[in-house]
Amino acid sequence: MTAQPATPDEPVGVAVIGAGYWGPNLVRNFMATSSFRLRWLCDLDIGRARSVLGEYSKVRASDDLAEVLADEEVQAVAVATPAGTHLRVALAALQAGKHVLVEKPLAATYDEGRRLVEEAERRGLTLMCDHTYCYTPAVLRIRELVHSGELGELHFLDSVRINLGLVQKDIDVMWDLAPHDLSIIDFVLPPGVHPTAVAAHGADGIGAGRACVAYLTLQLNTGAVAHLHVNWLSPVKIRTTIVGGSKRTIVWDDLNPSQRLSVFDRGVDVATREELGADQRRDMLISYRSGDMVAPALTEREALRTMVDEYARAITTGAPALTDGRAGLRVLEILEAASRSLGQGGRMIKLSEGHLA
Repeated sequence: MTAQPATPDEPVGVAVIGAGYWGPNLVRNFMATSSFRLRWLCDLDIGRARSVLGEYSKVRASDDLAEVLADEEVQAVAVATPAGTHLRVALAALQAGKHVLVEKPLAATYDEGRRLVEEAERRGLTLMCDHTYCYTPAVLRIRELVHSGELGELHFLDSVRINLGLVQKDIDVMWDLAPHDLSIIDFVLPPGVHPTAVAAHGADGIGAGRACVAYLTLQLNTGAVAHLHVNWLSPVKIRTTIVGGSKRTIVWDDLNPSQRLSVFDRGVDVATREELGADQRRDMLISYRSGDMVAPALTEREALRTMVDEYARAITTGAPALTDGRAGLRVLEILEAASRSLGQGGRMIKLSEGHLA
């Protein structure tokens, strides 16, 4: 069965697949917007699905994916199941003619993610990855500042995501935490700028059998560099990102609600030889700029609600979502390359030419 085409004047019929940790958040946001009409919540544990919906909800619960996908009133699905099932569930939805939103990561492997991207493109359907952090007011503003050129030429990105976290049984800290920061970097980089190689170093100080601390270094095609630190073992929680440019630098402290963003007009200026007198010393080429700091006002809005709105926009216009399937694929490519680097003692691993642009 193929879903009926959506129009901007009527809500999109949607089903959420998975009623575990993330599914209820999707249910709440789909029910809160006029762009969608939530028709189903599907989970292998139908009792859990019914519990999420509540006693008086008119949304139907099911433990049968085929039943949900057979509903012609369902034009789109949102997949919130374990990563190992993303290929099977999302591929079935695409083959049924449904638009698909997938919780991060897009798939368990790069090859599986590529299958989903190719299937969606072949059928002319929206495939979107739920990179929720990209839709926070702070990251949207960072993207705006970087893309507008206000920061000047990009010099570096530095991200720290550390806390005393839950040691996962099936993945290392890199696959657990780095997708957030990799998706943000992919989201804010200006057009024409992309990673070309990645190196990763990690450690397992507690004998967990997988890296609990990791450092990733990305080389960009412009000569700039991005560095990520992810850590399950830190006694303090830190969520900071610094984006440095030739004109200004942004500092994002996600744990400071009163001042999440700070834009500094401070940095290093390099004069050309033509601007200097012939008798001036070489070290005078460098000067330091100490200007103002501005804290942009941000309108607080739940990131997941903005992400749901973007899903609706992509479906109704046919334009790619800001975090489309290819964005999810780029993150998977970096993660897989970083894993190879980790296993090879931190060797720099090249990424695809053009980085799947």
